[in-house]
Amino acid sequence: MSGGTEGLRIGVAGAGSLGYHHVRILRDLPGVQLAGFHEAREERAAYVSRELGVEAQGSLDALLDRVDALVVAVPTVHHRAVAEAALERGIHVMIEKPLAPTLEDADAILEAGRKGGAMVQTGHVERFNAAILGAEAYLDRPLFIESHRLAPFVNRGTDVAVVLDLMIHDVDLVQSLVKRPVVSFEAAGMPVLTPSIDIANARLQFEGGAVANLTASRVSMERMRKLRIFQPSGYLSLNLADGTGEFLRLKGDLDLPALLGRGLPLDAPEGIWDIVERIPLAGTPVEPLRRELECFRDAALGHMEPVVSGEDGRNALAIALAIEDRIQRHVIDTRPA
Repeated sequence: MSGGTEGLRIGVAGAGSLGYHHVRILRDLPGVQLAGFHEAREERAAYVSRELGVEAQGSLDALLDRVDALVVAVPTVHHRAVAEAALERGIHVMIEKPLAPTLEDADAILEAGRKGGAMVQTGHVERFNAAILGAEAYLDRPLFIESHRLAPFVNRGTDVAVVLDLMIHDVDLVQSLVKRPVVSFEAAGMPVLTPSIDIANARLQFEGGAVANLTASRVSMERMRKLRIFQPSGYLSLNLADGTGEFLRLKGDLDLPALLGRGLPLDAPEGIWDIVERIPLAGTPVEPLRRELECFRDAALGHMEPVVSGEDGRNALAIALAIEDRIQRHVIDTRPA
Protein backbone atom coordinates (compact mmCIF):
# COMPACT_ATOMS: atom_id res chain seq x y z
CA MET A 1 0.00 0.00 0.00
CA SER A 2 1.08 3.58 -0.40
CA GLY A 3 -0.08 6.87 0.98
CA GLY A 4 -2.31 9.21 -0.97
CA THR A 5 -1.94 12.92 -1.54
CA GLU A 6 -2.46 13.63 2.16
CA GLY A 7 0.23 11.23 3.28
CA LEU A 8 0.58 7.67 4.52
CA ARG A 9 -2.51 6.64 6.47
CA ILE A 10 -1.31 5.33 9.84
CA GLY A 11 -3.29 4.11 12.85
CA VAL A 12 -2.34 3.09 16.38
CA ALA A 13 -3.58 -0.06 18.10
CA GLY A 14 -3.37 0.45 21.86
CA ALA A 15 -3.35 3.84 23.58
CA GLY A 16 -1.73 3.07 26.89
CA SER A 17 1.24 4.99 28.28
CA LEU A 18 3.34 4.46 25.14
CA GLY A 19 0.55 4.28 22.59
CA TYR A 20 -0.58 7.72 23.74
CA HIS A 21 2.74 9.19 22.59
CA HIS A 22 2.57 7.40 19.25
CA VAL A 23 -0.80 9.07 18.68
CA ARG A 24 0.56 12.43 19.85
CA ILE A 25 3.52 12.38 17.46
CA LEU A 26 1.74 10.88 14.45
CA ARG A 27 -0.99 13.50 14.74
CA ASP A 28 1.50 16.18 13.63
CA LEU A 29 4.09 14.16 11.66
CA PRO A 30 4.66 15.46 8.10
CA GLY A 31 3.78 12.97 5.38
CA VAL A 32 1.32 11.15 7.65
CA GLN A 33 -2.45 11.15 7.82
CA LEU A 34 -3.36 9.85 11.27
CA ALA A 35 -6.43 7.68 10.69
CA GLY A 36 -7.20 7.31 14.38
CA PHE A 37 -6.54 4.74 17.07
CA HIS A 38 -8.24 1.81 18.76
CA GLU A 39 -8.11 1.23 22.49
CA ALA A 40 -10.18 -1.60 24.00
CA ARG A 41 -10.71 0.24 27.31
CA GLU A 42 -13.53 2.68 26.63
CA GLU A 43 -12.60 5.08 29.43
CA ARG A 44 -8.98 5.24 28.28
CA ALA A 45 -10.03 5.67 24.64
CA ALA A 46 -12.28 8.59 25.57
CA TYR A 47 -9.49 10.23 27.59
CA VAL A 48 -6.89 9.97 24.79
CA SER A 49 -9.40 11.18 22.19
CA ARG A 50 -10.30 14.17 24.33
CA GLU A 51 -6.69 15.05 25.22
CA LEU A 52 -5.25 14.75 21.72
CA GLY A 53 -8.26 15.56 19.59
CA VAL A 54 -7.98 12.30 17.64
CA GLU A 55 -10.86 10.01 16.73
CA ALA A 56 -11.04 6.66 18.48
CA GLN A 57 -12.24 3.76 16.33
CA GLY A 58 -14.69 1.35 17.94
CA SER A 59 -12.90 -1.82 16.78
CA LEU A 60 -9.60 -2.98 15.37
CA ASP A 61 -11.29 -3.94 12.12
CA ALA A 62 -12.74 -0.45 11.78
CA LEU A 63 -9.25 1.01 12.20
CA LEU A 64 -7.67 -1.45 9.74
CA ASP A 65 -10.24 -0.44 7.11
CA ARG A 66 -8.76 3.08 7.19
CA VAL A 67 -4.97 2.55 7.23
CA ASP A 68 -1.93 1.70 5.13
CA ALA A 69 0.27 1.14 8.20
CA LEU A 70 -0.28 0.36 11.87
CA VAL A 71 1.65 0.92 15.09
CA VAL A 72 1.06 -2.01 17.45
CA ALA A 73 1.25 -0.77 21.05
CA VAL A 74 -1.10 -3.24 22.74
CA PRO A 75 0.16 -5.48 25.59
CA THR A 76 2.78 -7.96 24.40
CA VAL A 77 0.48 -10.97 24.75
CA HIS A 78 -1.76 -9.49 22.02
CA HIS A 79 0.99 -8.55 19.53
CA ARG A 80 0.55 -11.61 17.33
CA ALA A 81 -3.23 -11.36 16.95
CA VAL A 82 -3.18 -7.64 16.14
CA ALA A 83 -0.14 -7.82 13.84
CA GLU A 84 -1.47 -10.81 11.89
CA ALA A 85 -4.84 -9.09 11.37
CA ALA A 86 -3.01 -6.15 9.80
CA LEU A 87 -0.37 -8.06 7.85
CA GLU A 88 -2.95 -10.37 6.26
CA ARG A 89 -4.42 -7.23 4.67
CA GLY A 90 -1.00 -6.09 3.42
CA ILE A 91 -0.81 -3.37 6.09
CA HIS A 92 2.73 -2.52 7.26
CA VAL A 93 3.28 -2.74 11.01
CA MET A 94 5.63 -1.34 13.62
CA ILE A 95 5.42 -3.52 16.72
CA GLU A 96 6.62 -2.22 20.06
CA LYS A 97 9.28 -4.30 21.76
CA PRO A 98 9.34 -7.09 22.56
CA LEU A 99 8.20 -8.25 19.14
CA ALA A 100 6.19 -11.07 20.74
CA PRO A 101 6.02 -13.06 23.98
CA THR A 102 7.41 -16.22 22.33
CA LEU A 103 9.57 -17.15 19.36
CA GLU A 104 6.64 -19.11 17.92
CA ASP A 105 4.56 -15.93 17.90
CA ALA A 106 7.44 -13.90 16.48
CA ASP A 107 7.93 -16.37 13.63
CA ALA A 108 4.19 -16.34 12.89
CA ILE A 109 4.27 -12.53 12.65
CA LEU A 110 7.22 -12.56 10.26
CA GLU A 111 5.58 -15.24 8.13
CA ALA A 112 2.36 -13.22 7.97
CA GLY A 113 4.41 -10.27 6.75
CA ARG A 114 6.00 -12.35 4.00
CA LYS A 115 2.65 -13.75 2.89
CA GLY A 116 0.95 -10.35 2.98
CA GLY A 117 3.80 -8.56 1.24
CA ALA A 118 3.98 -6.12 4.16
CA MET A 119 6.90 -4.73 6.15
CA VAL A 120 7.52 -5.42 9.84
CA GLN A 121 9.52 -2.95 11.93
CA THR A 122 10.33 -3.53 15.60
CA GLY A 123 10.00 -0.68 18.07
CA HIS A 124 13.46 -0.64 19.64
CA VAL A 125 13.46 3.12 20.18
CA GLU A 126 16.96 3.32 21.73
CA ARG A 127 18.45 2.79 18.25
CA PHE A 128 17.24 6.36 17.59
CA ASN A 129 18.72 7.87 20.76
CA ALA A 130 20.79 10.99 20.05
CA ALA A 131 23.75 9.57 21.98
CA ILE A 132 23.78 6.39 19.86
CA LEU A 133 23.51 8.40 16.65
CA GLY A 134 26.26 10.74 17.79
CA ALA A 135 28.56 7.81 18.58
CA GLU A 136 28.19 6.11 15.20
CA ALA A 137 31.05 8.02 13.56
CA TYR A 138 33.49 6.85 16.28
CA LEU A 139 32.53 3.19 16.61
CA ASP A 140 35.37 0.87 15.66
CA ARG A 141 35.30 -2.80 16.72
CA PRO A 142 33.88 -2.58 20.27
CA LEU A 143 35.51 -5.19 22.51
CA PHE A 144 33.73 -4.60 25.83
CA ILE A 145 30.35 -2.98 26.42
CA GLU A 146 28.74 -2.32 29.77
CA SER A 147 25.14 -1.17 30.16
CA HIS A 148 23.08 -0.15 33.19
CA ARG A 149 19.32 0.35 32.77
CA LEU A 150 17.82 1.00 36.19
CA ALA A 151 14.39 2.33 37.14
CA PRO A 152 12.16 2.64 40.22
CA PHE A 153 9.21 0.29 40.36
CA VAL A 154 6.04 1.29 38.51
CA ASN A 155 3.00 -0.84 37.80
CA ARG A 156 3.65 -0.95 34.05
CA GLY A 157 5.26 -3.62 31.95
CA THR A 158 5.05 -6.13 34.79
CA ASP A 159 3.24 -8.58 32.51
CA VAL A 160 6.75 -9.59 31.42
CA ALA A 161 10.02 -10.07 33.29
CA VAL A 162 12.53 -7.19 33.44
CA VAL A 163 14.57 -8.93 30.73
CA LEU A 164 11.77 -8.44 28.17
CA ASP A 165 10.65 -5.13 29.66
CA LEU A 166 14.00 -3.31 29.93
CA MET A 167 17.10 -5.42 29.20
CA ILE A 168 15.94 -6.29 25.68
CA HIS A 169 16.68 -2.67 24.69
CA ASP A 170 20.36 -3.25 25.46
CA VAL A 171 20.40 -6.75 23.97
CA ASP A 172 19.33 -5.16 20.69
CA LEU A 173 21.75 -2.24 21.05
CA VAL A 174 24.86 -4.34 21.72
CA GLN A 175 24.01 -6.66 18.82
CA SER A 176 23.73 -3.65 16.51
CA LEU A 177 27.05 -2.27 17.80
CA VAL A 178 29.14 -5.46 17.73
CA LYS A 179 27.55 -6.81 14.52
CA ARG A 180 28.51 -10.38 15.41
CA PRO A 181 26.38 -13.26 16.71
CA VAL A 182 26.26 -14.16 20.41
CA VAL A 183 28.03 -17.48 20.98
CA SER A 184 27.57 -17.92 24.75
CA PHE A 185 26.19 -16.15 27.80
CA GLU A 186 25.74 -16.31 31.56
CA ALA A 187 22.92 -14.72 33.53
CA ALA A 188 21.57 -14.27 37.04
CA GLY A 189 18.70 -12.38 38.62
CA MET A 190 15.71 -12.64 40.91
CA PRO A 191 12.15 -11.50 41.62
CA VAL A 192 11.84 -8.74 44.22
CA LEU A 193 8.41 -7.08 44.08
CA THR A 194 6.62 -9.17 41.45
CA PRO A 195 6.39 -12.89 40.65
CA SER A 196 8.60 -12.20 37.61
CA ILE A 197 12.33 -11.40 37.48
CA ASP A 198 12.78 -7.76 38.60
CA ILE A 199 16.56 -7.45 38.49
CA ALA A 200 18.87 -9.20 36.05
CA ASN A 201 22.46 -9.34 34.87
CA ALA A 202 23.76 -11.03 31.74
CA ARG A 203 27.22 -11.40 30.25
CA LEU A 204 27.21 -12.01 26.49
CA GLN A 205 30.17 -13.39 24.55
CA PHE A 206 30.20 -12.59 20.82
CA GLU A 207 31.88 -14.31 17.93
CA GLY A 208 35.28 -12.62 17.59
CA GLY A 209 35.76 -12.11 21.34
CA ALA A 210 33.70 -9.04 22.22
CA VAL A 211 31.90 -9.14 25.56
CA ALA A 212 28.87 -7.23 26.84
CA ASN A 213 27.82 -6.99 30.49
CA LEU A 214 24.16 -5.94 30.86
CA THR A 215 22.33 -4.99 34.07
CA ALA A 216 18.62 -4.15 34.23
CA SER A 217 16.47 -3.40 37.25
CA ARG A 218 12.95 -2.07 37.80
CA VAL A 219 13.37 -1.92 41.58
CA SER A 220 16.17 0.64 41.78
CA MET A 221 16.19 3.75 43.96
CA GLU A 222 17.51 5.77 41.02
CA ARG A 223 17.08 6.03 37.27
CA MET A 224 20.03 5.23 35.03
CA ARG A 225 20.39 4.51 31.32
CA LYS A 226 24.10 4.39 30.57
CA LEU A 227 26.21 2.58 28.02
CA ARG A 228 30.01 2.37 28.08
CA ILE A 229 31.88 1.11 25.03
CA PHE A 230 35.57 0.18 25.07
CA GLN A 231 37.41 -0.33 21.78
CA PRO A 232 41.01 -0.16 20.49
CA SER A 233 40.62 3.48 19.44
CA GLY A 234 39.20 4.75 22.73
CA TYR A 235 36.29 4.80 25.16
CA LEU A 236 32.72 6.01 24.63
CA SER A 237 30.52 6.95 27.58
CA LEU A 238 26.86 7.43 26.61
CA ASN A 239 24.04 8.78 28.76
CA LEU A 240 20.93 7.47 27.04
CA ALA A 241 18.66 9.30 29.47
CA ASP A 242 19.57 12.72 28.08
CA GLY A 243 21.00 11.70 24.70
CA THR A 244 24.55 12.90 25.37
CA GLY A 245 27.99 11.33 25.67
CA GLU A 246 31.67 11.69 25.05
CA PHE A 247 34.47 9.87 23.25
CA LEU A 248 37.87 9.79 24.91
CA ARG A 249 40.99 8.79 22.98
CA LEU A 250 44.73 9.38 23.03
CA LYS A 251 45.75 12.53 21.21
CA GLY A 252 46.89 11.73 17.71
CA ASP A 253 50.21 13.61 17.81
CA LEU A 254 51.21 12.22 21.20
CA ASP A 255 54.68 10.88 21.96
CA LEU A 256 53.64 8.95 25.05
CA PRO A 257 57.07 7.36 25.79
CA ALA A 258 58.67 10.82 25.76
CA LEU A 259 56.02 12.24 28.10
CA LEU A 260 56.43 9.36 30.51
CA GLY A 261 60.19 9.75 30.30
CA ARG A 262 59.84 13.35 31.53
CA GLY A 263 57.95 12.08 34.54
CA LEU A 264 54.62 13.66 33.56
CA PRO A 265 52.25 13.24 36.55
CA LEU A 266 49.49 11.50 34.62
CA ASP A 267 47.89 10.39 37.88
CA ALA A 268 47.06 14.03 38.68
CA PRO A 269 43.52 15.10 37.65
CA GLU A 270 44.83 17.69 35.22
CA GLY A 271 47.62 15.48 33.87
CA ILE A 272 45.40 13.08 31.98
CA TRP A 273 44.21 15.83 29.64
CA ASP A 274 47.76 16.25 28.36
CA ILE A 275 47.38 12.91 26.60
CA VAL A 276 43.63 12.39 26.19
CA GLU A 277 41.27 14.13 23.77
CA ARG A 278 37.63 14.50 24.84
CA ILE A 279 35.03 14.71 22.05
CA PRO A 280 31.44 15.58 23.04
CA LEU A 281 28.80 13.38 21.43
CA ALA A 282 25.24 14.40 20.73
CA GLY A 283 22.95 13.89 17.81
CA THR A 284 20.34 16.42 16.80
CA PRO A 285 17.87 17.11 19.64
CA VAL A 286 14.88 15.25 18.21
CA GLU A 287 12.61 13.02 20.31
CA PRO A 288 13.78 9.42 19.63
CA LEU A 289 10.19 8.19 19.24
CA ARG A 290 9.63 10.79 16.53
CA ARG A 291 12.77 9.60 14.69
CA GLU A 292 11.51 6.04 14.97
CA LEU A 293 8.11 6.94 13.51
CA GLU A 294 9.74 8.92 10.69
CA CYS A 295 11.72 5.78 9.85
CA PHE A 296 8.53 3.71 9.92
CA ARG A 297 6.78 6.17 7.62
CA ASP A 298 9.65 6.16 5.13
CA ALA A 299 10.05 2.37 5.23
CA ALA A 300 6.31 1.87 4.73
CA LEU A 301 6.48 4.16 1.70
CA GLY A 302 9.36 2.11 0.28
CA HIS A 303 11.94 4.90 0.60
CA MET A 304 14.27 2.89 2.86
CA GLU A 305 14.69 -0.36 4.74
CA PRO A 306 13.57 -0.30 8.38
CA VAL A 307 16.40 0.54 10.75
CA VAL A 308 15.17 -2.17 13.12
CA SER A 309 13.61 -4.96 11.09
CA GLY A 310 11.26 -7.66 12.28
CA GLU A 311 14.18 -10.09 12.08
CA ASP A 312 16.22 -7.79 14.35
CA GLY A 313 13.37 -7.88 16.84
CA ARG A 314 13.19 -11.65 16.60
CA ASN A 315 16.95 -11.98 17.21
CA ALA A 316 16.81 -9.75 20.30
CA LEU A 317 13.80 -11.69 21.57
CA ALA A 318 15.59 -15.03 21.15
CA ILE A 319 18.53 -13.90 23.27
CA ALA A 320 16.30 -12.21 25.87
CA LEU A 321 14.16 -15.34 26.26
CA ALA A 322 17.28 -17.48 26.65
CA ILE A 323 18.57 -15.09 29.33
CA GLU A 324 15.22 -15.18 31.12
CA ASP A 325 15.17 -18.99 31.04
CA ARG A 326 18.72 -19.15 32.42
CA ILE A 327 17.78 -16.80 35.26
CA GLN A 328 14.65 -18.78 36.09
CA ARG A 329 16.74 -21.94 36.40
CA HIS A 330 19.30 -20.04 38.47
CA VAL A 331 16.57 -18.90 40.89
CA ILE A 332 15.27 -22.45 41.25
CA ASP A 333 18.79 -23.83 41.78
CA THR A 334 19.55 -21.34 44.57
CA ARG A 335 16.35 -21.85 46.59
CA PRO A 336 16.85 -23.50 50.00
CA ALA A 337 16.22 -27.25 49.98
